[in-house]
Amino acid sequence: MTAELVRGQNHPLSQARVEIRVSAGTPVLALVSACDDAGRLAGPGSVAHPGARSLPGVEVPESVAGEHRFAVDLDAVAPAVHRLGVVLVLPPGGPACFGAVPAPYAAVADPGGADLAGFTLTGLDSEKAVVALELYRRQGAWKVRAVGQGYAEGLGALLADAGLAGPAATALAEVATGLVPSGDITLAALPTAAPPTVPHGLRAAQDAPAAATPPPPDPLPATGVPYQGAPAAAPGSPSADTIGGPPTIDYAHPRRRRTTTEPPEPGPRAVPSPEPDRPPAPVAGDASGWSLEERLYNQVWGMFEDLARSVAAYRSACDFAESRMDRELDEALSDPRLRLGGTGDAARDAARARHDELVAQAKAVLDRDLAQLTAESEVVEPALPAPYARWANPVWHGHGIPEEAPLALRLGDLHLPERPGLRIPMLVRAPLERGLWIDNGRTGSEAAMTMDTDRLRRAAMDMAVAHAVRLLAVHPGDRLSVHVIDAAGAGAASLAPLVAAGVLAGPPAAGAVGVTATLEALTRRVDLVQMAVRAGAPEDLPPDVDLADQLLIVHDFPHGFDDRAVTRLRYLADEGPAVGVHLLMVADRDEASAYGPLLDPLWRSLMRLSPVPDNHLADPWVGHAWTFEPDLPPPGSRVLEQTLERIAAARRDARP
Repeated sequence: MTAELVRGQNHPLSQARVEIRVSAGTPVLALVSACDDAGRLAGPGSVAHPGARSLPGVEVPESVAGEHRFAVDLDAVAPAVHRLGVVLVLPPGGPACFGAVPAPYAAVADPGGADLAGFTLTGLDSEKAVVALELYRRQGAWKVRAVGQGYAEGLGALLADAGLAGPAATALAEVATGLVPSGDITLAALPTAAPPTVPHGLRAAQDAPAAATPPPPDPLPATGVPYQGAPAAAPGSPSADTIGGPPTIDYAHPRRRRTTTEPPEPGPRAVPSPEPDRPPAPVAGDASGWSLEERLYNQVWGMFEDLARSVAAYRSACDFAESRMDRELDEALSDPRLRLGGTGDAARDAARARHDELVAQAKAVLDRDLAQLTAESEVVEPALPAPYARWANPVWHGHGIPEEAPLALRLGDLHLPERPGLRIPMLVRAPLERGLWIDNGRTGSEAAMTMDTDRLRRAAMDMAVAHAVRLLAVHPGDRLSVHVIDAAGAGAASLAPLVAAGVLAGPPAAGAVGVTATLEALTRRVDLVQMAVRAGAPEDLPPDVDLADQLLIVHDFPHGFDDRAVTRLRYLADEGPAVGVHLLMVADRDEASAYGPLLDPLWRSLMRLSPVPDNHLADPWVGHAWTFEPDLPPPGSRVLEQTLERIAAARRDARP
């Protein structure tokens, strides 16, 4: 039985040798891209096209045709390849776009001839190149996913989106489509696009180790949330306007020194299941990466993407069933012949039965995917290192001060209404490329509206302190200094553990004088380090400049801030992250409205978090509204105090 997929839906492949079948209403080129688990091409040689037809395990057709069939041996695919994309391209001189031709159909079949899964690429418009299907590894097994992601700019834009540099993408697109003979350009000599990097403090001037493969982008804000800096929506996915993201920025993988030039260490293989029809047993760290920490990070993002796409496929199938039933009911009501006797009732009952059958089929597929993801979560969650782990994880009881800064940090959990109990860790890369804003206001959140104002503000400040302790605990002892502005002293109760442990750079700044002094010192540090980095002379910095990263916690903004202080705060939010100064604000935007539009860029530059459950974040793939829940120490637990004691002891031991 063929599984008819909708966009985003996946289906397991039970055999290694399969056949790709493409049927289009016009002649097309069929290509295959071989990407890593982040969807990046290693170079021009990672694409099979008519000018270079073979990759390990794949050989694509050599000509343009309306139908294609080619074999794939998944066991022969290179270990570094995690995604095989089946790409359809309109050749030069053909139709202008896929919207002008019948919808193509792509399928994966067994060698005997039976289709295993198929996908009709409906809804295409101005696209000239489209990723039809994707065969990808997951927990040691292979699956097929219906993609349908198109590019109006053609194959060059598709290749550039997969990581090839502009000249390489353009040249390869010309060779693949036959515009330039393959012998006229040495594709192997063309560069791939280097992952974007952001200079970080003095480490960027002193050393510039190669950046690892860039991980997926951070979650986006849901519709209506004022926020800037969301990753650009991929072609074929919801646009930035749809999901509420104004102008976009690039995200850089943190600069991490590689200790080897060998290929990335593969994750552990999934344990084969004794039953062939069941998926392999999940294994923690079953993703690519240079270390277990990076493999777990990539695995969490894989779970995040799988859940987003599985739910999107389920919702799409339900919408389709609903629209088809409405159409059939309208036809039954509009046909005079069906108004006599019980014929009309029978037609309506049949339409509803077909609707229920389609929904039941979609629900069965969703339940299968959710059960697999739940099993994976139960294995991955206990294996997470301290930067990624919940405060309730026992790893915190044996955690020691590390020698290296973390790859990422956990801010909380994300879940969808289809399975609230399945929580995906919300991880953001470190160092923070964007400041955090913990919203202690009651507007914009149903959960916040039900809380007492004082309780809500205390919860927001407790959340900020928990994040500060986590940052201190997962950084080397001399690599992070924490400053606090609490102009009115309203956050003293929450700040008491930090003050008592003596881990702050100084007492919390109070009053307008304290606000001015703290902002002036951090602004001076940003200016001096920027000049040193640009001049390439870090040794010329004054001896009183703290070379550690700086975290500034601002509570009860804008109390104690004048216009000059607000300007400095905006400057730190914009320029600070690139040179190691990071901002964590606890504020109510409504209370700052007196400054008018002056502060709008500040709010948009920060990632908004809520101290109570709130669905204000969206994923970068399909734009679901995810419910965010903060991660706080369990009630009655002393994990925060014990962690602070270890931090304080490590700092005392490190002092000369």
